[in-house]
Amino acid sequence: MPRSPRTISLALRLDRSDRPLRHRIADAVVAELREGRLRPGDPLPSTRVLATELEVSRGPVVAAYDELAAAGFIETRPGSGAAIAPGADRAARAGALSSVEPMDPYPTTGPAPTRREVRFDLRPGRPDVGFLDQTAWRRAWRQAASQMPTNDLSPGPTHVRLREVLADHIRRSRGIPIAPDDLLITPGVSATLQALPAALGLVGRTVAVEDPGYVEAWTAFSDNGSRIRPLPVDDDGLDPAMLRRSDAAVYVTPSHQYPLGARMPVARRTALLDWARDTHGLVIEDDYDGEFRYDVSPLPALRSLEGADDHVLYIGTASKILVPTLRVAWLAPPTHLREAIGLELERRSLLVNEMTGEAVAEFISNGSLAAHHARAARTYAARRARLVAALARHLPDHRLSGVDAGLHLVLLLPEAIDDHEVSMSLLRHGVSVNPLSAYCVNSVRRGLVIGYAGLSESHADAAVRALARGLT
Repeated sequence: MPRSPRTISLALRLDRSDRPLRHRIADAVVAELREGRLRPGDPLPSTRVLATELEVSRGPVVAAYDELAAAGFIETRPGSGAAIAPGADRAARAGALSSVEPMDPYPTTGPAPTRREVRFDLRPGRPDVGFLDQTAWRRAWRQAASQMPTNDLSPGPTHVRLREVLADHIRRSRGIPIAPDDLLITPGVSATLQALPAALGLVGRTVAVEDPGYVEAWTAFSDNGSRIRPLPVDDDGLDPAMLRRSDAAVYVTPSHQYPLGARMPVARRTALLDWARDTHGLVIEDDYDGEFRYDVSPLPALRSLEGADDHVLYIGTASKILVPTLRVAWLAPPTHLREAIGLELERRSLLVNEMTGEAVAEFISNGSLAAHHARAARTYAARRARLVAALARHLPDHRLSGVDAGLHLVLLLPEAIDDHEVSMSLLRHGVSVNPLSAYCVNSVRRGLVIGYAGLSESHADAAVRALARGLT
């Protein structure tokens, strides 16, 4: 039969550590449980009585009881005082505490292993955020934060203002006439691509992809049920003549083929749209690095061509023109696909929070984005020119690809050379680059993908000399 609770007088032994008194009182109660002197069901003295016994003020005792109750060691009942909770003794013996103890620094057995310092990080996809106008950036976020939140339980933020300013930005910068209601805001290109197979009915169907190409694109399609068919690219990008009627969709980067940097000429763009019209296929246009052009005039986006509205799903992002960690991208799908994509994005919770959307909208609408883009384009053009000149001086026998646009170029290598081994060798010389073969599916291409967004003009020559040493 259950035992009757016994009335006890606590003779707690407080340690002499520097921890706050409330923690030491709670620890002493847990110690009594651990040693078996307190058991589940035992009542505890009132806070006033215990404070008198310990010769302390009542406040720390009240705080200690609150701490023990929050951790589940005691139960408090109005009019009945406090008692030890069921299972508290087992928890105490298992080492549970009512609060986190301060921990000593992690012990080390010796000096940390030395690593070769990466002096030149030339990996692609890393814009320089150092010349972002901090005043304008903070002003945009302050403006966003000034709006009070609501308790709206709708599926996700509507981003009315962001879609309005983006529609105007896309029209002016990429030549695409689009209504704000036709835009979807998403948390980055990679996450968006994960949702497309289910949203577009591409599960079990074939999606053609560029080879070499954007790894996260073809892994997103294959991981989510699509069959990918890699198509080799040449100096003009992907050749639409290689597409089949059985291909349900094709993913392309026509403005600046990733990673080789080709820009698709008008004839191929027209042929791509002809394929989509004839087969009812879908063209997924990732406008990668479309904002940055140097020695050539910018080509309008594929989506801007006449008749493209019903056949091209356009994807743009703020990651290259602003900061990658922002995780803001936008889709302009054909009208008949918009609802299905929107529902799938909501189902996967692929949403951008309202405050981020408002900050980006403010940054665009007050002209800060246009000013930043102009400043970034001038800076990147100068860095790219200095890098190309240094490569011509120190590695004159190597051909370059993708020089006229974007934030990276490719130093091509003979097929017999293992570019992965070369990249590892360069790392030992303090240079970090990506091997071109890492972007290939079936094709055999060798080279080094070199990002220059963060490489200052004054360091270009030293970086290329380190590259040359690693290649010899």
